[in-house]
Amino acid sequence: MMVKYEQDKQSRMSARGGKKKATKLSRSSRAGVIFPVGRMMRYLRTGTHKYRIGMGAPVYMAAVIEYLAAEILELAGNAARDNKKGRITPRHIKLAVANDEELNQLLRGVTISNGGVLPRIHPELLSKKRGGRIKVDTQTTVPEKQEARSKKKLIKPFKKGKGKPGRKPKSTDNDKEAVPNSTVEDGPGDGFTILSAKSLFLGQKLSLTESEISKIGTIKVEGIINPTNAEMDLKDGVGNALEKAGGREFLDGVKELRKAQGPLEVASVAVSQASGMAARFVIHCNVPQWGSEKCEDQLEKTVKNCLSAAEEKKLKSVAFPSLPAGRNGFPKQTAAQLILKAISNHFVSSTSSSLKNIYFVLFDSESIGIYLQEMAKLDAK
Repeated sequence: MMVKYEQDKQSRMSARGGKKKATKLSRSSRAGVIFPVGRMMRYLRTGTHKYRIGMGAPVYMAAVIEYLAAEILELAGNAARDNKKGRITPRHIKLAVANDEELNQLLRGVTISNGGVLPRIHPELLSKKRGGRIKVDTQTTVPEKQEARSKKKLIKPFKKGKGKPGRKPKSTDNDKEAVPNSTVEDGPGDGFTILSAKSLFLGQKLSLTESEISKIGTIKVEGIINPTNAEMDLKDGVGNALEKAGGREFLDGVKELRKAQGPLEVASVAVSQASGMAARFVIHCNVPQWGSEKCEDQLEKTVKNCLSAAEEKKLKSVAFPSLPAGRNGFPKQTAAQLILKAISNHFVSSTSSSLKNIYFVLFDSESIGIYLQEMAKLDAK
């Protein structure tokens, strides 16, 4: 009887034109976001009673914070996967924020609890001990005794022969060229700290090195890469440091090269003598601008052209500073990925190479942290 009564009641309601109650939708559901819009409105009203707050303000605020949270969680998840962890920790969030240029700038003053710090050790703290090396995680330094031993090998004792007494053997040009080559195997020299190293496909050694930009001209390698523009000017940080180290003779050599080869095309290179430096040659390369057409492909091509130019000169070691300089606008994370990819692909596709040592010379803690992370990914691959 009761069921029949309810059915009759519903039929009478429908005949009268009665409406069913609509389900309530939250403001977040209507806006299409997950974060609570009503709570954002409450936070905006706290302490801002004298200001008028529009109805769209909490919606935009919820959408922006939701996007930031999703972005940080994605990067933190990648960091956890790279470290072979199944759970995101505050340390992974710290690495995700620090290794993204935009997020690092936005959250520069934020302290993440239990997030730790970025790997950075000042070169002065890595003082060399007598007779051994200091081991700090993956960081290594060039021992003093090994460097002194190699210098002694260069000075060969004079053997007495049947010739006239007091006559010295004549030095040849080959002996002069052999001097800088022999110091290359000992490391980059004083003032350069090797933080990490990796072996490439053909046995080349890829080393991450920390130093000051003013010391780039003193590094003990055979070739130094100078990121520049079409006019090959030396106004940027690395170029200015090379000009101070090389002096007037190096500057005149660059001017002659500029007259001979004219403006450099994007991704092309030109080689000049490294007068007044420990190196033999400086390889000038025109780095593309970020946002230009096919800029990522052009950056990879620039790196490969630098390596090919070094191989044409039969160089055994080169030093790469951070190629996309500040005026080129490349994000540091993207640039590191492209440069490491280009170097790895170059040696995979080559059958042989004269290069034995490649040094990344970096000058700031942010770039060091990014390159350490990207080199770890390269090892995982």
